[in-house]
Amino acid sequence: MGEAQRVTLVELRVLDGPNLYFTRPAIKLTLGVSPWLALSEERARLLTGRAGFPALNHPGVTRSEQRHRYIARFAVHLTRALADATGTRLAVRGRPGPEPDQVVVAFPWRRQAAAEAFARELAPLLELSLDARRSIKRSLSEMARGLDGVDPGPAPTVIDPSVPVISVTGTNGKTTTVRLVAHLARSAGKSVAYTTTDGVYRDEALVEAGDYSGFGGAAKALAQPDIELAVLETARGGILLRGIGTSSNDVAVVTNVTADHLDQHGIRTLDQLAEVKAIITRITRPDGWDVLNADDALVLGMRRQAAGHPWLFSLDPDHPALRTTLAEGGWAMSVLDGALVVMSSRRQVHRLLPVEDVPVTLAGISRHNISNAMAAAAAALGVGIPEGAVIDGLRTFVLDPERNPGRANVFELDGRTVVIDYAHNEDGIRGLVEICQGLRPPGRRIFLTFGSAGDRTNAILHRLGYTAARGADRVAIAELHRYLRGRDPQDLVRRLQAGIVDGGRRESPVFANEVEALEWMVRESGPNDVLAITALAQRPEIFAYLRDRGGSSTGPERIRALVKRARQ
Repeated sequence: MGEAQRVTLVELRVLDGPNLYFTRPAIKLTLGVSPWLALSEERARLLTGRAGFPALNHPGVTRSEQRHRYIARFAVHLTRALADATGTRLAVRGRPGPEPDQVVVAFPWRRQAAAEAFARELAPLLELSLDARRSIKRSLSEMARGLDGVDPGPAPTVIDPSVPVISVTGTNGKTTTVRLVAHLARSAGKSVAYTTTDGVYRDEALVEAGDYSGFGGAAKALAQPDIELAVLETARGGILLRGIGTSSNDVAVVTNVTADHLDQHGIRTLDQLAEVKAIITRITRPDGWDVLNADDALVLGMRRQAAGHPWLFSLDPDHPALRTTLAEGGWAMSVLDGALVVMSSRRQVHRLLPVEDVPVTLAGISRHNISNAMAAAAAALGVGIPEGAVIDGLRTFVLDPERNPGRANVFELDGRTVVIDYAHNEDGIRGLVEICQGLRPPGRRIFLTFGSAGDRTNAILHRLGYTAARGADRVAIAELHRYLRGRDPQDLVRRLQAGIVDGGRRESPVFANEVEALEWMVRESGPNDVLAITALAQRPEIFAYLRDRGGSSTGPERIRALVKRARQ
């Protein structure tokens, strides 16, 4: 009998920390259930009824979405029945799986070997339930007896933090916000461990390079001796593949949710992506804070299930959600009369400092970095960093290659302004264009080179090209051969070019790497033009290229002068 005619175990994944399904370690089981989807309505009702599934549930027609959900609920029912047979009370959740013939079942675990052995019985249980001659009750008893002798195995290793933890997630702005929060804490004299997609850091020292925005990064950060605070970048990939690395956090920060990394790990829509990112708000301590971007509707919606107190931030001081939150005893941050302000029900508006005095905002031209500054300040204040230290830290955190490499780093080269940024999705490109427009003198041009990893959807690739074309005068594509991830390179370029053409530009030159594309921009541009490049694969080489040719990193005062020149 082929796999299409059998119930199969597609994946058994051990989630070591809080996850999409539970706020504690869980087993996630993906099952192939094609035989159940192919049954007639009457046969499906008969067979599930034999297993005690309530008759009021309607199975839906063959292979319909309703049938898919019906079988997911039935799989949950059988999981609970097997748990009951072992004398265990078990919370179980189920949903349709990442593929049309799959369902997902998840349940918490206390001992890994016992939980895995239990999980491996579920596909056979669903399979034998297809046979009306088999006794479900007897089969459950036999399976329960077999599970009695299993070695329970190890307990979970998720960390219960002994120091305050700030967790940061979102589509864009995570790394900058993490680095800024850590800087604010160091301004108060605290020793900080923090994790990013670049590595694990202890204060200003790199402990270990690599992408540590997941479970392992949290463990490495919290293992650093004598730290007083941990700031953890928490990416959706790590949450989905292993769970969150701590049992709780004192502050959760969600920067935004935009279209990126869709069609990966079963996440197909923005609402599903938001559900993943909202998990950090569900493990906030009750006396902690959930710092949420009120300008993003999906993030704002997270306050309904957030476990901590709400602290919203918005570029609009009259945002209705801010008024509601303040009336309910929460806090808020916004921009009023050109300054960052804190709002509370007791002290309606308290001024921190002018936005132009916050270097991360690039003299106020970068709205997404204004939002990052508000998020970081709220998180720092929420974890008890003194206000004076927060203000000092906001004044002294500079977007240079040393403190925030690859995030809105500005150089000058032969009269040209060069912006290097990690922008890797539509919103990132839009934010990069906004910076370029704020730096461009009247009558000058914006050059933009960008690329993309191959695991983005076709729609995302098209929007990348479209957004770049709408925002720049000259556009080029830099190929990222290390990040093709299974996609044909010609297909990738073709889809980016289609977006560029739809954005109103002719097909753009294509370069084998980012440095070659940067060399082209320098050759084609003139003094006072603004050049931007999304440095994804060759960031160190780009910095070296600029410095070898006499380029210099641009400090806050010079950026102010460039912005002032652009406004004249």
